[in-house]
Amino acid sequence: MSEIASKAAFDHIRYAQLWEDAEVLVAAIGPRPGGRLVSICSAGDNALAMLLCDPAEVIAADLSPAQLACLKLRLAAFPLLSHAELIEMLGAAPSTRRGALLDRVLAECDAETAAFWHSLRPEVIAHGAGGVGKFERYFRLFHRRLLPFVHSRRTVEAVFEPRGAEERARFLSERWNNLRWRWLLKAFFSRQAMGLLGRDPAFFDQVEGSVSDHVARRIEHAFVANDPVANPYLRYVLTGTHGPVLPLAWRPEHHAAIAERVGRIRLHLGPLEQAASEGVDGWNLSDIFEYMSPHGFREAYGAILAASNPGARLVYWNMMAPRAMPPGFAPRGRPRPDIAAPLAARDQAFFYSAFHVDEVLG
Repeated sequence: MSEIASKAAFDHIRYAQLWEDAEVLVAAIGPRPGGRLVSICSAGDNALAMLLCDPAEVIAADLSPAQLACLKLRLAAFPLLSHAELIEMLGAAPSTRRGALLDRVLAECDAETAAFWHSLRPEVIAHGAGGVGKFERYFRLFHRRLLPFVHSRRTVEAVFEPRGAEERARFLSERWNNLRWRWLLKAFFSRQAMGLLGRDPAFFDQVEGSVSDHVARRIEHAFVANDPVANPYLRYVLTGTHGPVLPLAWRPEHHAAIAERVGRIRLHLGPLEQAASEGVDGWNLSDIFEYMSPHGFREAYGAILAASNPGARLVYWNMMAPRAMPPGFAPRGRPRPDIAAPLAARDQAFFYSAFHVDEVLG
């Protein structure tokens, strides 16, 4: 992870909400009462979801102070706000009081975090705290400015009508996948456009092949193999809202448990593989291996194994750069396709091409 530190910018919020399916993450890690978990921070939602595993500690690590500030805001907000207030502030529900809600939360934050979020206050009021990242702006441009030239609002809304798999495939081929849509995919989800407007260009250094072709395949998967009705990530990309299914940590049934446990989260500014030197029972590694050279991946993987307890699970995704347990680590760990495969089949975060669960051996 430290390889990327000298190549990418970390002075702004890149992701203001989670872009992995925390439901499959939590299921892959499993219950860990009294354990220690480590997570890439990103916007903090996965670290919060990991509290549902009931660990004694979750360490949220990131190279970006801005990403840690996203989690600091949530750590103050969960115990202070009701669930309805929280999702209004985050932007998952319409609101006329986001400014007031933000001010209440910032009064509980440290001065540096409060100043950081005060500078974003107009954007939070307009889009919610979960809508102010570079990636969210990228999709806002997509669904507000460009998608209307391809599909009507009625057609977009029809994506989320209940259908069987055969009907979903027919809808995709007959109503959605027209020439203008294919052109938009190729242009907007190109390596150049996504690097300029969405992800940092350095995140594609280890990627080969067409980014837009990959996105096209994954959107087809989201339309047909999975049910769009239950997919908050696809709905956010196409409409700017999550719809009736919220990300795991934002759901009302988990609000009280997470609010009670926020004191178990510890923040670490720096590489994730340096966040803990021992005693870790589970890792959310997001797709950080995708940014590493094969040598850097092997070194980071070894450090993570060395810090893990027997039975710990390493959970990670691949988007376009294939990464799996490096050869030579077999005596110390093993892939768990029996866990990963069924979870991958229901993973709603459709950008990713592979989902891995590796288990540390004694």
